[in-house]
Amino acid sequence: MKYIPSIAFEEMSGSAKGVTAAKTMGRKYIRNRGYGGGTRTAAQAAVKSVFKQLSQGWKSLTNEQILAWNSLALSQAGRSVLGTSSKITGSNLYMRLNYWIVYCGGDALTAPPTLRGVEAPSGAAISLTADAFTFTLDSEPTENMADLKLVIMASAPQSNGVTRAYSKAVGIGTPKEAVSEEYDLKADYDSRHGTPNDAAPKVFMKWFFVDTTTGEVSGEQMALAQLTAATEPDAGV
Repeated sequence: MKYIPSIAFEEMSGSAKGVTAAKTMGRKYIRNRGYGGGTRTAAQAAVKSVFKQLSQGWKSLTNEQILAWNSLALSQAGRSVLGTSSKITGSNLYMRLNYWIVYCGGDALTAPPTLRGVEAPSGAAISLTADAFTFTLDSEPTENMADLKLVIMASAPQSNGVTRAYSKAVGIGTPKEAVSEEYDLKADYDSRHGTPNDAAPKVFMKWFFVDTTTGEVSGEQMALAQLTAATEPDAGV
């Protein structure tokens, strides 16, 4: 199945002009926008650095290249923070596609790509214990596999009282090959979030593919990883 990405928001969420649209417990609401403190994490600084690079790249494009990005943007429907249909600009499209290309280690495109859609990933086998955190795709993509990277995101450890925290998931480690092999996430996860424990045993996870030639992103898969005791070896072994 192909996933043709929505270049902007898929649901009513986000901030604009002093208000934030959000959803909790299945209900949508609008509140005053919160701006947070001035502290920026290393990951946030890295994201800002990429967008600064792309902003400079956009300014260096030729008029012909800018017109080409604007033309492609006309065919891409977005969704505003209030859930209504909205148009996006060529610069928006340039930033959003190229962000993922750069995130996956590639060089930003100057000419707009031919968008082709990205196959959504399969489910995955996930194991979380005190000593290990592993992730294995159930199956590999059937199309354009060589061009795809797997991005795995995870929340900080959450208590048993938290029932849904997928929105808190952030990238863990570097993008990986889109293959069905076991990936060890423990070192990268613990470095980013700390170690799950009995008081906070839940990790909310998301994963998706990025087409590194176009910057398109597939639909997401989501799963809850729950801290369990490591399997003891058989007594006779």
